[in-house]
Parts: sequence; structure tokens; C-alpha cells
Amino acid sequence: MPRGIYALDTDQSRHVDLAAKVAKETLAPHAEEVDRTARFPSEAVAALGSAGLLGLCVAPALGGKGMPPRVFAAVVEELAAADASTAMIYVMHVTAAQAIASSETLGDRDEILRRIAAGKHLTTLAFSEKGSRSQFWAPVSKLAERGDDGFVTQAYKSWVTSASEADSYVSSAQMPGAASPAESVIYLARKGAAGLRIAARFDGLGLRGNDSAPVSLEDLAVGKRDLISPLGAGAKTMLEVVLPWFCVGTAAMANGLCRAAVAGTAGHLAGTGFEHTGQKLRDLPTLRARLGQMSVRTEQARALLAYTVADMEAPSESTPLYVLQTRLASLEAAIDVTDLAMKACGGAAFSRHLGLERLFRDARAGWVMAPTTDHLLDFVGRALTGMPLL
Repeated sequence: MPRGIYALDTDQSRHVDLAAKVAKETLAPHAEEVDRTARFPSEAVAALGSAGLLGLCVAPALGGKGMPPRVFAAVVEELAAADASTAMIYVMHVTAAQAIASSETLGDRDEILRRIAAGKHLTTLAFSEKGSRSQFWAPVSKLAERGDDGFVTQAYKSWVTSASEADSYVSSAQMPGAASPAESVIYLARKGAAGLRIAARFDGLGLRGNDSAPVSLEDLAVGKRDLISPLGAGAKTMLEVVLPWFCVGTAAMANGLCRAAVAGTAGHLAGTGFEHTGQKLRDLPTLRARLGQMSVRTEQARALLAYTVADMEAPSESTPLYVLQTRLASLEAAIDVTDLAMKACGGAAFSRHLGLERLFRDARAGWVMAPTTDHLLDFVGRALTGMPLL
């Protein structure tokens, strides 16, 4: 019988249960220290690799689990409830792996996917650029032809999750001779390549362990067999592969933060009280009301995501709209729910005794993570009025 809001079967549920076990045993014990020191959660990524979860959505023929978006969403929720930095790393990895899997031009595609499935390769996205900021779909960097060997490029990629730790980077540029950023191409850059340099250290408000640092590409050689999309077809890969998986992953991440905030708040209200009256905080109707609001908002966002992943698995004309709306709804829910958690738990939350303050900060990443909430609102409005997305 299908289980839970995502209607998972027995085999699918097994992967989610495994993710919950990894989250409890490896992510949660280090989450506070990862946030405080802003270090990469290497032990968490290693555990995900050992559990086979880095290859969750890779085809079984290449050693992966072949799981659909609904399982990806459920797994990400479990990870985010324990440590959102690790969840962000995981979302970028799975999304980039889907871009790699979609390629018909990448020379070593299958070998990379086999290594991902074996837990031996971490990949990520490198789209956003200093010149086009959060408009990730509009690269200002260009590929220049370099004889018969391929191309060369210069770029300053900003906000690259796992920047110092990734084994590969799914990146974008304008094709040679492009008339606009729409004539783009997606290519793979490799760790240790000549000209690839980590340009700074990440020190953010939230998601402090996700190593989201800028990467500088200086005369980086890009061979023809490094192309993930054909020349000029980069936007198609961005919109039809990267955007849906990224939206689902980040929506699930926001929902996981909401779940953690609800659980943390409920535990505090039930376990803390007033010595002079003998009352618990849960006896105050105003605090119970806030907790009720948090729970309803969380389940609304989860329900929309559940509908969206089901729609992705049997696509319709409305699928792109739901993909955009589910990310927007979940990001906004995470902001509201973590805000209510801080208010409901008062000084205990503000003084960092409950871990809710970390959730509050991590939830704010959606404001700046492309496509931002402002972009999403515009995209949804465009879709509803029959305008092109870009």
C-alpha cells in the first residue's frame, strides 16, 4: 500500500528510511558544529555515498537506484530536517547528475554516472555568474573556439555549492559567436583542471556548511567531448532538466526545515513550563495557535510538492507551472514557519538553545538562491498569462 504524502511503495520507502537513518546518525550530531564553524560536512557526504544515496536517481544499468522525483523529494526532506547544508549539497549533486545523464555528447558520461552511483564522485552546478547575478539562465561568459581541440573560456562563477569539494562542475556559457545569452551551452569542468580556481571562502548567514564559494575559470580548456548539451541548446537543458529537479529538491529542503521547526517547537511547548503555576507552555492558547499555523503551512507546501512530483512522472502541459509554484510555496512556507517557531519559543530560540535559530537562518537562503522568490512570482505570472518564461 502506498506510504505517506508522496505515496511511496515498499522499495521506495526503503531508500527514505535509509536516508532518515543516515540523517539521525551522521548529519544531526554534526549539524550545530558544521553551522558554527562553516565547515564542509565531509562525513555526511561520505555516509550518503556509502549508503548508495548519491546515486539515488542514476539508472540501474549504471549502478544507481533509478528512483523518481518523489523519492528524491522524500529523501531530501529527511536530510534537511537534520542539516540543511548537507541537503543543499545533495540537491545540487543530484540535479547536476541529472544534467549529466541527459547528455548525448559528454564523452565519459556513463563512467561519471557509474562513479556517482558508487559514491565516488560528487558533482554540482556552476551557473550563476558575477555579471548576470541571480539570472542564472543568462551566462555572460563565452566559449571561444580553439582550433580542432575544442574551446576555451573565461568565467567567474558565483555561489557554487561544494566549490572546494566537488569532483566536477556542470557549467554554462554562451556558444561561440552567440548573439545573446540564450544561445548557450552546458559543459563539464573537472576538479584540478588547469585554470580552475576557488576564488574565495564562503561565509554566509545560513547554509554555512555548503561551501557555496565563487569559482574562477581562467583560460579553461573545454573539449568537444566535455559538452553536456549541443552548442546553442544550453537553455533547453537548463529549463527542461536542471530547473525541475532543482525546484523539487529545494522545495523539499524547505519542507524539511519546516518539519524540523514544527517538531522542535512542539517539543519545547510540551516540555517547558512555569514553576510558579505548574503550567506548560502548551497550556497557552496563543502558543498552540502558532504551532497549529506552522503545521498547516508545512503540510500545504508538502501536499503541493507531492502533486508536483506525481505530475513530473506523467508530464502534462501544467507541469512547468506546478514546478515553479511548488518551489515558491515551499520557500515562503519555510520563511513563515521558522519565523513562527522563533516567536513561539521566545528567548530559548533566540539564545540558540533549541537549534531553531539555525533553521531560521537556513530558510532565508531561498531569498537569494536563483531563481529567487521574485523571479518565481514573475515566472508564474508569465506562465498564467501565456508568456514565454524567459
